[in-house]
Amino acid sequence: MLKNMLKATVFATTMALATGSFYTHAFAETVYNRGAAAEAETVDPHKTSTVYEADIIRDLFQGLVMHDQKTNLIPGAAESWTVSDDGTVYTFKLRKDGLWSDGSPVTADDFVYSFHRLEDPATAAEYASMLYPVKGAEDFNTKKGKAEDMGVKAIDANTLEVTLKAPTPYFLEMLTHQATYPVNKASIDKLGADWIKPGKLVSNGAYTLAEWVPNDHMKLVKNPKFWDAASVKLDVVNYIPTEDRSSAMKRFEAGELDSYGDLPTEQLADLKTKFGDQIRVGPYLGTYYYAIKTDKAPWNNVELRNAISMAIDRDFLAEKVWQNSMLPGYSMVPPGIEGYTPALAKYADMPQIDREDEAKKILEKLGYTPEHPLKMEIRYNTSENHKNTAVAIQEQLKPLGVEVTLLNTDTKTHYGFLEQKGNYDVARAAWIADYKDPETFLGISRKASGNNYSNYDSPAYEAAMDKAAAAGGKPEDRMKDLAAAERILVDDVGEIPLLYYSYHDIVSSKLHGFDDNVMDIHPSRFISKD
Repeated sequence: MLKNMLKATVFATTMALATGSFYTHAFAETVYNRGAAAEAETVDPHKTSTVYEADIIRDLFQGLVMHDQKTNLIPGAAESWTVSDDGTVYTFKLRKDGLWSDGSPVTADDFVYSFHRLEDPATAAEYASMLYPVKGAEDFNTKKGKAEDMGVKAIDANTLEVTLKAPTPYFLEMLTHQATYPVNKASIDKLGADWIKPGKLVSNGAYTLAEWVPNDHMKLVKNPKFWDAASVKLDVVNYIPTEDRSSAMKRFEAGELDSYGDLPTEQLADLKTKFGDQIRVGPYLGTYYYAIKTDKAPWNNVELRNAISMAIDRDFLAEKVWQNSMLPGYSMVPPGIEGYTPALAKYADMPQIDREDEAKKILEKLGYTPEHPLKMEIRYNTSENHKNTAVAIQEQLKPLGVEVTLLNTDTKTHYGFLEQKGNYDVARAAWIADYKDPETFLGISRKASGNNYSNYDSPAYEAAMDKAAAAGGKPEDRMKDLAAAERILVDDVGEIPLLYYSYHDIVSSKLHGFDDNVMDIHPSRFISKD
C-alpha cells in the first residue's frame, strides 16, 4: 500500500512539474490579440481585396520591398535594387538567406511565377491592373498576349529584372502592396486550392498560419525560417474579427483585444475620456465614398448623379455622425499626398442650402418630387458608423423627392457582391491608399480595374490617365495630368466621395512599435508587447 502511495506521489509530482513546465512555457509566449473590424476572405495575395486581408497577408508574406512601422520604404525579399537611367528597368538582388517557411529558398523564379499568376486571366485577380505598368502585363491579363512576353525575367536565382512600359515613379511604392507578393509554386502545384489552409500554407514572411476558425480567430505564429526572425518579438498574433464596434470596446477593456482599428465614433468623446492616449486619431490616406451604378438607368444620367451628390451634407456627416473623426470629402484623392492638389467638386464651396436648392431643381426637371419620388437603395456593410451615415443621407434626400431604402450585409457578403458586379443602386465603399500616390485612388475607376464597382467607363478619363502614365520629365507635370484626369471623374460623378478618413485606433499601452502613420499600416514584426 505504501509502495503504491509512493508511486502515486511520484507520478503526481512528475505530472505537476510537467504541467507547470507547460504553463510556464505557454505563459512565456508573447501573444498579440489583434482586433479586426471584419474577417478576411482569403490569405491568397493574388485574390485579396480588402485592408482586413492586407494586414494579415503583410504578416505572412514579404514582397520585394516593404514598409516599416512609419511607412518608410525598406528592403524586403530584395536586399537591394538598381534602376536604369531611363527609369524603365529595375534589377532586384534577392536575399541569399531568404527562405520559404518550408526551408526552400525564395528565388527570382518565384517572383516571375507570381507576377504571371497575378496577371493570368484564370486567376481573376482584382488587383491585376496593379502590374499594368510592367511591359506585357496588361496584354497578358486581357488575353492579347502571353505570360512569357511580360517584362519579368530571372537573370539567376537571386536576380530579378523587371521592365516597365514607361517610367513609373510610384513603382517601388506599388510593390509594397500584397498583390505583388510571391507565392510558393510547389505548394500550389501539390495542394491546389488547399495551399492556403492552416498548417499547409507555405509563406516567406515573419509569421505562418497556424489556425483559422471562421468568425472567431486566425492564429499566426512566428516563422523561424524568416530571414530576420531574431528581431521579431511577438510569438503569436491572433487576428480576431469583431464587426460590432461596441463589443470590440468591451473586449478591449476586458483585455481580450490589444488593439482595434475602427472605433464607434458616436462614443468617441467618452472613449477618449475613458482610455486616454490609448485612443489614436490622426490623418489617414483614405476616401469614404459611395459607388453608384453608372451603367444602370436612371443612374447613367450624370445630371441625376450630380444632384444626389450635391444634396448630401458632408459637414453634417463629418461633425455629427463621425464626431469630427473624418473630414468632408469632395474629391476621390484625399489631401496629404506631396505635390498633388485634388480636383474638388465644383459645388464644394457652395453653401449647403444653395446646393440643396440646385439639386431639387435638377430632380424636378427629371420628374422626381416628394409626390413622385426617385427610388434609391443604399447598400452598406455592417457597422454602426456606416448605418448612421446611410440613415443621415436617407433623411437629407427625403425632402428632395428621393425615397431611400437601406440594405445591410456583413462585410464579406457586401464586398463579394460588389466584386461580382451585382445589381444595385448605391453602395458604401472606401479606398485606402495602396501606395502614396494619387494613381492608387484614380486607378480604381478605370474600366479595367476589378475595383471599379461603379462600372464607370469614360474614354476621356482613360485617355487622361494614359497621358499621366506616359508623362516624362518633371514630376509636377505628371501630377497636373493626374489632376486633369480627376477633374473628369469628379465632374462625371463616377463615384460619390463623401469623407476623407482619419484613422481612429485603440491601442493598448502595453504595445510598442504601433507607430501612427498616414497609411495606418502596422506590421506585426515591428511590434512588441510588455
